[in-house]
Formats: sequence, structure tokens, C-alpha cells
Amino acid sequence: MDALETRELRYFLAVAEELHFGRAAERLGIAQPPLSRAIQQLERRLGVSLLHRNRRGVSLTGAGEVLLHEGRAALDAATAAARRTRRAGGADGTGGPRDRLVLAVKAGASHELLHKLLDAYAAEPDAAEIEVLPSGTCEQGEMLRDGRADVALMHKPFNSLAGFDSEELMTEGQVAILPAAHPLAARRALSLAEVGDIPGLPLARWAHNGTYPPGPGPEIHDQTQLAQLIALGRTVAVFPDSARAWLWAEHTAVPLSDAPPVVTHIAWPAHSRSLALAGLIRTATRL
Repeated sequence: MDALETRELRYFLAVAEELHFGRAAERLGIAQPPLSRAIQQLERRLGVSLLHRNRRGVSLTGAGEVLLHEGRAALDAATAAARRTRRAGGADGTGGPRDRLVLAVKAGASHELLHKLLDAYAAEPDAAEIEVLPSGTCEQGEMLRDGRADVALMHKPFNSLAGFDSEELMTEGQVAILPAAHPLAARRALSLAEVGDIPGLPLARWAHNGTYPPGPGPEIHDQTQLAQLIALGRTVAVFPDSARAWLWAEHTAVPLSDAPPVVTHIAWPAHSRSLALAGLIRTATRL
């Protein structure tokens, strides 16, 4: 049989990501022996070995690497289908609530564009309710894939648009956001190299796929935390020029002379058939 159950995929992914049956069983909330048996049954059914098992631990075979990649995508698709179905079901029936779309946005980016989009779409007949879901750096794609979001504002070169349909909305430069009292805040422009090597003012670090990049800068969890740390003279950050909209009086934005332009796209799952989403996309492309 080629069909896979979501339970089997969850079990395998836990083992493949932990590379340890004990930790995987604890993560899943089950005992280790039934987990081992479930993986062995899955291997027999597929007719391939998914894991190398030896005294040193567990590692993935070539087939296991494939199932790790494909299994994540399959579970994301199943989760997304359930989430989007529940949202769509909320609008069923006469007199029920209107359609709802979840729009993922990077916190602090495209502020003015987002305001224009929400106001223009709200004026459309039969407009759906829009829930704005702020996200960290590069999280919008994951939110689209697992169904937490129906549509997203994404920014090249930081976000990958692979697997999504998209429309380009605007292009802008980048700025360094510094404490207003810092000597470099008076400069007309800075280079990326200068921003990355300011004594006592390390670059802020955002998580990507749950992991923070190495460096001395503070780990940032949300925009308010970042704004406060910049104002206190503890960090510096790089943002699209539109981030000027949320700056405090204690901040200064200095253009970056050699940073690549940021292109904002509105993106959505390629298979979407939502009429409400189609209306939002039409509104966005008219801005």
C-alpha cells in the first residue's frame, strides 16, 4: 500500500527530527516500544529502510531523507486543509458570520501599504473579515503552508515565493534603525559593513525556523522588544524603508547605500479557490 496515515507520518517525523526513539516518544506522549513497532511496520509496508539503527544511535537512510521532506509537506497540507475548512465552515448558513481571511505580515514592515490594502478592501461589496497575523522574519511562508494564514505579504530577497502564487506590490530601499543619540544617526547613509560592525551596538537577531543565527546581538521576539532595545542603545536593526512608520522619537532611520531593494509581494497557496481571497488580490493589485 502506498497510502500513508497522518499518525504514521507524525511518528516518523518525530523520530527523524529527534534522531532518538526515547526523545521522540516523549515528544509524542507515548511509550517507546509502540513507537518502534510503528516505524518498523511503516518500513515493511513501504518496502524500504527509513532509518539506520546502531549502538551510536539513529540516522536517516536516503529513503528516510525523502520521507522527512515529503512527510513534512504532507502533514502541513493536511493541517492547512483542516484549518481552512474550519474557517470556511464558520461562514456557512443563512445569517452566519461572513468569510474570514488570515493575512500574515512581518511585524513592522509595509505599514503604509497594509493600511491602504485593508481600507480599500473593506470598502468592497461582500468583503471578508481580515485577521492580521503579525509574524517574525521569514515565517510567512510556513504560515501559508500549514494553514495558519490564507495570504501573506512577503518580501524578496528575504522570503522564498517557491510554491506560491504572488503579485508584486512595491519596491523600496532598506534602512538601518539606530538609537537617535548614536553618532552614526547623523550620517546621510551607511553601508551594510558599517552597520554590521558598530562597537557596542550589535545587530538584532530574529529567529528563522525556530533557530537564532549566531552573533552577539540580542535575540528578538517581537517588534516592541526590538524598539525598546534600540531606544536603549543596545542594538541596531535593518528594515525596509517603510518601517519608518513605526519609529519612536528615540530612533533614527539611516538609508543603506549598498543594500538590495526589497520587493513586497502578496502571496497565497497556488491551489486556493477562495473567492474572498481572489477579491483581496484584485484589490491589492489596484493599489
